[in-house]
Formats: sequence, C-alpha cells, structure tokens
Amino acid sequence: MSAPDSDAAPLDAIVARLLALHPKRIDLSLGRIERLLAALGNPQRRLPPVIHVAGTNGKGSTVAFMRAILEAAGRRVHVYTSPHLVRLNERFRIGRAGGGRLTADAELAGALSECEAKNGDAPITVFEIETAAGFLLFARHPADMLLLEVGLGGRLDATNVVERPLASVITPVSIDHREFLGDSVAAIAVEKAGILKPGVPAVIAGQPREALAVIERQAARVKAPLATAGEQWTATEERGRLVYQDDDGLLDLPAPKLYGRHQFENAGAAIAALRAGGLKLPAAAFEVGMTRVDWPARMQRLVQGPLAALLPPESELWLDGGHNVDGGRAVAASLADLEERVSRPLVVIVGMLSTKDCEGFLRNFAGLARRVIAVPIHQDKAVPAQALADLAQTVGIPALAREGIESAIGVAGKLDLTPAPRVVITGSLYLAGEVLVANGTMPE
Repeated sequence: MSAPDSDAAPLDAIVARLLALHPKRIDLSLGRIERLLAALGNPQRRLPPVIHVAGTNGKGSTVAFMRAILEAAGRRVHVYTSPHLVRLNERFRIGRAGGGRLTADAELAGALSECEAKNGDAPITVFEIETAAGFLLFARHPADMLLLEVGLGGRLDATNVVERPLASVITPVSIDHREFLGDSVAAIAVEKAGILKPGVPAVIAGQPREALAVIERQAARVKAPLATAGEQWTATEERGRLVYQDDDGLLDLPAPKLYGRHQFENAGAAIAALRAGGLKLPAAAFEVGMTRVDWPARMQRLVQGPLAALLPPESELWLDGGHNVDGGRAVAASLADLEERVSRPLVVIVGMLSTKDCEGFLRNFAGLARRVIAVPIHQDKAVPAQALADLAQTVGIPALAREGIESAIGVAGKLDLTPAPRVVITGSLYLAGEVLVANGTMPE
C-alpha cells in the first residue's frame, strides 16, 4: 500500500480538533447529525441505493461479502464501515468501475473540514462528523450501491438518518457495549432493530431466541417484511462448499475465502440481502465473490512479514479482532476446525480492553489452548497484561505476560511444543491494527 500523502498531518489535526467538540466519545443521538446534515444540504438524501447493516458480530464480514459479489457483477460500490484498523481512510471506500478505493487523505480532510466549518462550535461527536463527511463523499461520487454499516447500536446511531434503504440487515446480536446499549440481549436487540423501516425488507441472521422475538415485534410494528435465517433462507456447508437456498432458488458456491464456519452464515446473510433488495445478479458474481472477498483481521493468516518470521518454520500465525464473548466463541470454533484438519498445539496471544468481558472471552479457549500470552494494548482502558494473564489462569489456561507483540510471538516460538505451534493473536481490533502495522500488512 502506498504511504499516506502529505495531507495526513492535516487529517490528524482535524480529528484532534473534533475530539474537543463533545465531552463524550460516544453519545447516541440523531439530533446533532440531523442539524449538521441540514446545514450541508442533506447529502444523505442524494445517496445511491443503501443496504443498512446492524448487529453485534459479523457486520463487517457481511458487508465485505456484499461488496465482493457486487463488484464481481461490475457494480460500483461505496462502503462505510467502522472502526478502522490502522488509518481513518479505511472507513470510507469510494466505488468505481473495476473496484473501489479507499478515500485519499486530501479528499477526506476536505470533507471533514467542510463538516467542521458548517458545525462550528456546536457539540457533536467525532463519529457523527465522520458519518456526515462520508455522506458528502458518497453523494458526490456516482455509484450503484452504498453498503452502510451501523457504528453502535442502530436506533440512535448516526447512520440511521437514511430514511428508506433498499434493505436492512441484522447480523447476530449478543452482549457488547453494555454501557451504551443495555445489559441484556433483548435490550440490545431493541437498539439493533431500530434500523428497521416501514416496508423495507429486512434480512435477519441467526439470533438468540430473545433477540429474534424483539426483532420480529419491531418488524411487525413497522411492517418490514422479514427474511430470517433458517426460515426464508438457509446457508450451510456441504462437502466443503456453501449451499444457499431461498424462494428464488439454490446456489452451490465455493467455500468463502474468509475462514471459519461463522463466515458461511455471514455470506448467506449477504446473499439474502442482495436478493431481498431485488438485485438481479448473475450466479457467476456470487461464485467470484466467495473467492475474492477480503476483510482484514478476521481469521487472517499472516504468512509473510517480520512477525511471521519470528516463528519457527511450519508454524502458523493467525489474526482475529474478536473482542466479545461470541466473537471469541467464533474464533475458538475456527481454531477447533483447524485442529481437526492439521493438529498443532495452540498458543493464544491476547490483549483486551477493560470494557469487555475478558474472562468470558478467555473461557472459550479453555481446553483448546496450551498457553495464553497476554500483551498490553496502547489504548485507554486497556487491561494490564499481567491482570489478563491472571484471568487466563483462573479459567484453567497456563499463562504469562509480555510487554509487546514481538516479545510474545518470540516466546510462543520458543515454547517446548511439538509440532510447531499454531499462534492466534486476538482480543481487540486495536491490537489487530497494531499487529498489521508491525507486520507491514496494511489494509487496502
């Protein structure tokens, strides 16, 4: 990936100023962004058709599948996702023929500056300004589709100003961000279901029973037709392939390039959303999409680079940004599947934030990991490495702490393990970003 251009410093300066405009990093509301968008001429009303995606886990992967399929069909696709792993630009992908591109520093700085000028000194969160800047960029570049990922929750998320998307998607709901969304799956589902719109078809991935009940009630209230996993559509693994079926017929597709059994359902939700939106796409686009999809730090194998080189030959190094209990469960299930294919001793390198259920996350790896190596994350509210190692010990996994990722990988490679180990780095998207930078594997 090319180096950031000379506007990177101004971009950083703009973000620093924006951080001072509101005392809270997160404050869910629609009033502030609606005011700013009105001052900007309501660019959210000039967007290409939108597919709006909420959920706790799998949002980004589902968006990545939709983008890969649509681009394989020759469509120009804008994409708005969050958070970023390394650079703010990752959140804004501008669609064009032959494949999209991340917005350039100068272009993004210009849109943010325009939003900053229109907002003045009025309180607004950084995410709200970023979302408004995204709408400006997406409205100014012609495209066939905008894939719009919710930042947090849904009902009061800044993206929920889009009045009539082509389709809505709710990926699996679980406990995360309790301080903003609630302490129960049902309460969190209320927030996610807030993206459902009257008459707009909604695709619902597999859900806990209490979440599904909430979503179904809200859909009935606003008269949003539902296409629910296991009812109106199915996506299963059969003989190493993805078999998708709904009322429009069956697709027998290659296994998703993104590894893990959970990716079969994310791919299914993506296909269901494109079909629910009435898009007529050739079967070949779905096939190519499965093989080309890319979404960094989701069971991503790091084969080359300075970090991978720290391990003995035949070792494996994997990276996943999973950071809540269900995300950890998906990582552990993927690792268990790898163990069935090729048996290797597993070492988990982990760093987490104190806002997460660290013990619940680590418990997923009990009986699977030979060792946990805890590392710090360079963020506010990071759990000290030794405290995280102590938690791993309490769930029955031998653990130690190290001061950084290179040291942790070096230790993993020197453990008395035969055959060579399988090492996974997980627990935080912030940590995943640090790893990608250190390994020179930048998102594009």
